[in-house]
Amino acid sequence: MITLAVVVILLVSLYLYNTRTFKYWEQRGIKHDKPLPLFGNNLKGYIFIKSMTQIAHDLYWKYPTEKVVGFFRSTQPELIIRDPEIAKRILITDFDYFWQRGFTPHKTVFEPLMQNLFFAEGDIWKLLRQRMTPAFTSGKLKAMFPLIVERAEKLQARALAAAVDGKPVDARDLMARFTTDFIGACGFGLDADSLNDEDSAFRKLGIKIFKFGTMDIIKAIAKELFPELLQNMKVWVRLEGEINELVGEILRQRNHKPVGRNDFIDLMLECKQKGTMVGESIEKRKPDGTPEIVSLELNDGIIGAQVFVFFAAGFETSSSATSYTLHELAYHPEVQKKAQDEIDRVLAKHDNKLSYDAVKEMTYLEWVFKEGMRMFPSLGFLLRRSTRPYTFPDLGVTIDENIKVLIPLQSLHNDPKYFPEPEVFRPERFDPEEFDSANKYVYLPFGDGPRACIGARLGLMQSLAGLAAVLSSFTVEPAPETVRHPIVDPKSAIVQSITKGLPLTFRPREK
Repeated sequence: MITLAVVVILLVSLYLYNTRTFKYWEQRGIKHDKPLPLFGNNLKGYIFIKSMTQIAHDLYWKYPTEKVVGFFRSTQPELIIRDPEIAKRILITDFDYFWQRGFTPHKTVFEPLMQNLFFAEGDIWKLLRQRMTPAFTSGKLKAMFPLIVERAEKLQARALAAAVDGKPVDARDLMARFTTDFIGACGFGLDADSLNDEDSAFRKLGIKIFKFGTMDIIKAIAKELFPELLQNMKVWVRLEGEINELVGEILRQRNHKPVGRNDFIDLMLECKQKGTMVGESIEKRKPDGTPEIVSLELNDGIIGAQVFVFFAAGFETSSSATSYTLHELAYHPEVQKKAQDEIDRVLAKHDNKLSYDAVKEMTYLEWVFKEGMRMFPSLGFLLRRSTRPYTFPDLGVTIDENIKVLIPLQSLHNDPKYFPEPEVFRPERFDPEEFDSANKYVYLPFGDGPRACIGARLGLMQSLAGLAAVLSSFTVEPAPETVRHPIVDPKSAIVQSITKGLPLTFRPREK
C-alpha cells in the first residue's frame, strides 16, 4: 500500500513538473495549441514525423490572423512570429534584447566547436564578429574568386561525364560536391577533388557533419526534454578530433602565418596576427551602467571552430539552395532559357571565362537564385532568445528572460500576402523595380541585423558561379524519377534537406 502511494505521488509530481509552464501563453492571451505533458507541442518533431520548419509552418497557417503564436518545445515556452514588423524589432531595432542565437541551452558548458560565429553567444560572439567582419570585404572576396572558378570548371567536367552516359544526375549530390571542393579550397587550402573522387575524405567529412547517429539524436532530444539535468551533455564531440587535427595540420604547414593564398585559413591567421580582441561587453555592466571591457585570444581552438562552421554552414546551405534552383529551372524551361541567354551574353564579354566581374553582371541569374531561396530557404527559420524581459509594443505582451522566438522563413516566403501566387517560380519578383521594399523583413534567407550571415556575399557569389557553370554548358530537365514537389526530410534540423536527392537530366548545350 505504501509502495502504491509512493508511485502515485511520483506520477503526480512528474505530471505537475512536466506541465508547470503550460499556462504561460494562456496567461498572456497568446493563442496556441494545447500542449501534451513532457512533449509540449513538439511530439511530431520528437518522433520525426515533421521538422521544426514544418511544425512552425502548420501553426503559422492555423492561426492566420495572429501576429504571434505560442508554442511549447517540451516544457519550454517559445513564440512563433507571424508579423514582419515584429521580426524587424527582434533582429534589428531591439537586438539588445535578442542577441542570443538560442541553439545552445542557457548557462551550459560550452563545446569547443560551438565557439563559432553562428552558435557562440555573448562576448565571444561580439568580439569574433568585430574582428572577422573586415575579412569578408569585396576585395577579399574578389581575391578568393579564382579558387571558386577552378572548382566550377571541375563541376562542368563532372556533369559532362554523367551527361554523356545519359544517366540522371542527382543535382543535390553534384552541387554538394562542388560546394565541398569550394570549401576545401577557400576554407582549408586543400584540393579536395570531391567532384572526381567518389570516396573523397573531405566529402565524407561533409556528410558526417550532418549525418546524426541514433545516439546523437537521442542526446539532442534528451537535452530539450530535460534541459536542467543534461545541460552539460556535448553533442558535437564526435567531430572535435577530426576538425582540430585537420586544422592543426594546416596551421603547422603554414607555420601559423598567412601564406598569401587568400583562403579562409589565411584570413583567420591575419585576424590572429592583429593580437588580442578587445571590446565593450554585451553581457556585463559596471555599477554605473556602462559596459565592461572584455578581451579574447584567437587561439587555434577558436580558429578550428570558425573553420568548422565555415564548412558546415556553407556546405549544406549552398548545395541545398543551388540544387533546388536547378530543380525549379528544369520545370521552367522559359526561365532557364532566359538565364542561359544572359550567361552567354555576359561570358562573351569576358573571353568566355567565369570571373568575379562576370558573375556580378548576371543580374537575372541572381533573381533566379533568390526566387529559389524564396520558395525553399535553406534555413527554414531563424531563432533568437531573449536576454531579459521584453515587452512587444505591438502586442502589449511581456515575455521573460530566456524565451526563444522563432521567425518561420518558409512560411513568410510563401505567404500570398507578401508574394502573390507564391507557388509560381517567377524570378522577376526580385527586379528592383518590382520588389516591394515592405517585404525586406519577410524575405530573410541570410537573416538580418548584427547576427545576419557574415558570409552571405561569399555564399551568393559561389552559388551563382556554380549555377553559371552548369547552365552555360547544360540544359537541365526532369528525369523519369524526378519528383515534382520534393519531400522534405522530417529529421531536418537547422538546415532543410530533401529525401532521396534531386535527380535531373543534364543535356549538353549546342552553341
